[in-house]
Amino acid sequence: MDELTSGWLTVLIGTILLGCEVFSPGLFLAVPGTVLVILGILIVLGVDIFSNGIGIVTGIVSALVASVITVWMYARLTPGNQNPQSTSQDTLIGLQGIVTVPVIPVNISGKVTIEGQEWSARSIADVQMIPPGTAVVVVSAQGVHVVVKPLEKPN
Repeated sequence: MDELTSGWLTVLIGTILLGCEVFSPGLFLAVPGTVLVILGILIVLGVDIFSNGIGIVTGIVSALVASVITVWMYARLTPGNQNPQSTSQDTLIGLQGIVTVPVIPVNISGKVTIEGQEWSARSIADVQMIPPGTAVVVVSAQGVHVVVKPLEKPN
């Protein structure tokens, strides 16, 4: 296989890797894909990156620069922290929220917003109904809902 063919083959493989990254983001194929495209272009342009000392240095420097730029661009394009929030029941106790749908003690049809997340809620047994807009505090968490009581106002 001559150098021109191997250069275009390298470009093709790099392009396929970049395409895979586009259709399945997160595989981190953009770096090797970009490096292969750059090295393939150098081969097509006649730079001997395998045996000539200057060619080897040019290939290595080009690959490193391409890697750094690709990682930098990848970091800039990906959204910020998208990790799903996980909340254990124990971490909800004592948190304050606002009632958005009336909360009653007999079922979990009520809704409260706590730290930006909406939760199904019911009130403690001795509270009949908590209207929307009322500040509440979580007294316990059971499964996927919380038990709340109205926040006591300071005297």
